[in-house]
Amino acid sequence: MTQKNDLPLSGLVVVDMSQFLSGPYCSLRLMDLGARVIKIERPDGGDLSRRLYLSDTEIGGDSTIFHAINRAKESLAIDLKNEGDLQALRKLLLKADVLIQNFRPGVIERLGLDYEAVRQLNPRLVYASISGYGEEGPWVKRPGQDLLAQSRSGVMWLNGDDNQGPVPFGLAIGDMLAGAAVCQGILAALVRRGVTGQGSHVETSLLEALVDFQFEVLTTHLNDGRRLPKRSNFRSAHAYLAAPYGVYAALDGYLAVAMTPIPRLADLLDMPELAPYRDKPASWFVERDDIKQLIARRIETRTVDEWLAILEPADIWCAKVLNWNELMDNDGFKALDMLQTVTREDNVSILTTCSPLRVNGERPKFDRAAPRIGEHSHAIREEFGL
Repeated sequence: MTQKNDLPLSGLVVVDMSQFLSGPYCSLRLMDLGARVIKIERPDGGDLSRRLYLSDTEIGGDSTIFHAINRAKESLAIDLKNEGDLQALRKLLLKADVLIQNFRPGVIERLGLDYEAVRQLNPRLVYASISGYGEEGPWVKRPGQDLLAQSRSGVMWLNGDDNQGPVPFGLAIGDMLAGAAVCQGILAALVRRGVTGQGSHVETSLLEALVDFQFEVLTTHLNDGRRLPKRSNFRSAHAYLAAPYGVYAALDGYLAVAMTPIPRLADLLDMPELAPYRDKPASWFVERDDIKQLIARRIETRTVDEWLAILEPADIWCAKVLNWNELMDNDGFKALDMLQTVTREDNVSILTTCSPLRVNGERPKFDRAAPRIGEHSHAIREEFGL
């Protein structure tokens, strides 16, 4: 088990006032790199994600998503409507290195804990804010929720087939990407603080993170006459890439085929019917639906392993499409050692993921589960004199 004092952010104190996913995802990454994360929660219910259920599974009275994103953090119960508790929080911020907040615009100012106010308390503090749509413009007061941010970002028109209409991602990508982006900003601001001794205010939003996520295809759009992306009608996997790029049904599963010249694939698949397209690279995009229909009919005649035995030795970029059980059983996944069991004194035990990073060849792991509401309040108040 990795010791926190072996990790790059050991000794840093992060006060996380955020809820749901974006801010807590950021503080999870900082925790995995050694930071101490003190989660500020309302005494009456705590983080709203404690009751944000992905299924009917709960552990120790809390949702699995809460456990997954808040493992190994500490919980300090603070009533933000109580002046005594607010004073205790301000006292804690005097000794903190990072503050993360994702309140609705205007709320943090009413609490007197906006960046300018907190900077007067602790000019070395790195202050991070995540919003739905930034701090200006007509969307500022709209709900900063992932599906709604996806819907405004244009990203839904990159998924699915062309005849499906907009297709959302099956993950809260806006939250995760915003959390990752602000984490990068925090780390950069900590480096700057090491040079200047001064903190910074790092800001992003779900919309900004989603726009950045699309930088490659958006740049194409902005420089090709602003033509909207055109998805394939059949087995679409990327709006801007030609056939054979896509996922195909085999006899016993699905095979993904990435960028591959049609002549080479035609020879390996023994497909004379692709002859009209061999020497016409432009047709690989313009007529990609027709080409992919032909390839699909050929792929479905054999098993995935039979096709892999032909394609992989020829250095064709392809892979079997795995479900989660197949992933977990695969030696390629097992070699990464990305699962861990975290526990708590009240017999809570949950199997979850680990940090995606390795530090000095070792993946950080911690055995403590997500906290109960205010579980560490007494110890934190005593330690910091709150």
